[in-house]
Amino acid sequence: MTTFRIAPSILSADFARLGEEVRNVVAAGADIIHFDVMDNHYVPNLTVGPLVCQAIRPHVQVPIDVHLMVKPVDRIIPDFAKAGANIITFHPEASDHIDRSLQLIRDHGCKAGLVFNPATPLSYLEHVMDKVDMILIMSVNPGFGGQSFIPQALKKIEQARRLIDESGRDIMLEVDGGIKVENIAAAAKAGADTFVAGSAIFGQPDYKAVIDAMRTQLAAV
Repeated sequence: MTTFRIAPSILSADFARLGEEVRNVVAAGADIIHFDVMDNHYVPNLTVGPLVCQAIRPHVQVPIDVHLMVKPVDRIIPDFAKAGANIITFHPEASDHIDRSLQLIRDHGCKAGLVFNPATPLSYLEHVMDKVDMILIMSVNPGFGGQSFIPQALKKIEQARRLIDESGRDIMLEVDGGIKVENIAAAAKAGADTFVAGSAIFGQPDYKAVIDAMRTQLAAV
């Protein structure tokens, strides 16, 4: 039986009270905290760095999943590992040496993963599946929260699921972008097991009601 994980993205949280926000969303049933890092270079936005990760680490026991939308990635990986990240993912286009970057993450005690934009081919995985603990499929173009789900992402999720199953490895398949109660089941049917949701959760008055509704949809898959 598939274990489904819900990973609220702090990109949509109230940054004036971030510690309280992450505590509340975990109390509401979140499995992972998703941490979006943007550099105004690889993507057209600027968010948060390792100090913010370090600040929220004492507030939650669940894993912190750091999604690096930065280029280059290697310089910042050790900083996030030291700040308390458990999973670090990056975009293959942002690394000159993908195998080396994945190994760097693992050498610092974190799980490693690759992130695929809507137009990025999964062929990057061909030679590094042995170093990948998570595959993240973007169902929007990265850089901003609150975007609508791109339906073509479902086909890429299906392709990634086949690659994982063929590898025989225990690899998480995460989807990020426009995930909400109405479409989470479709992403799960395509093969995703970990779901990033930002405004669909943090933008609502009752976090538990949304997460419970998502789990109801997932239970029917």
